[in-house]
Amino acid sequence: MASGGGGGDGEPEFQIAPMIDVLLVLLIFFMSIATSSVARYDPSIQVPVAPDANKKDDSEGELVFNIAWRADDRAATTTYEEQVVVPADTVPTLMARKKANPQARVLIRADAGTPVRHVQAVVEAAAKAGINDVTFATVAR
Repeated sequence: MASGGGGGDGEPEFQIAPMIDVLLVLLIFFMSIATSSVARYDPSIQVPVAPDANKKDDSEGELVFNIAWRADDRAATTTYEEQVVVPADTVPTLMARKKANPQARVLIRADAGTPVRHVQAVVEAAAKAGINDVTFATVAR
């Protein structure tokens, strides 16, 4: 008589369905984390070269501003949290983030040719919000 299951004298059967469930949950988890952290960085921005730049320790509490410079239009576009913003208008949001996380810091990713006045506007917004830790993205070559 045939018996179902892996009883008695045979080797236990490996249950694949629970393993697939766990694998899919982990896949969804890592995809959601990767999407949120990668989306903050605009890949079209060519950050300046700094041969002596230090690698950052972590990105926790980072408030990322991307400043894209269009030389042909002589205009800069500043984005924060994937939305085009005027840096002065982000002060209340930055203040709220600073209140929620006292270790918050601003990371400015600007094109190498961006005029300093556009970068300075972001630094001033951070200062008005009480954030004194401002870093600049560079690439070491």
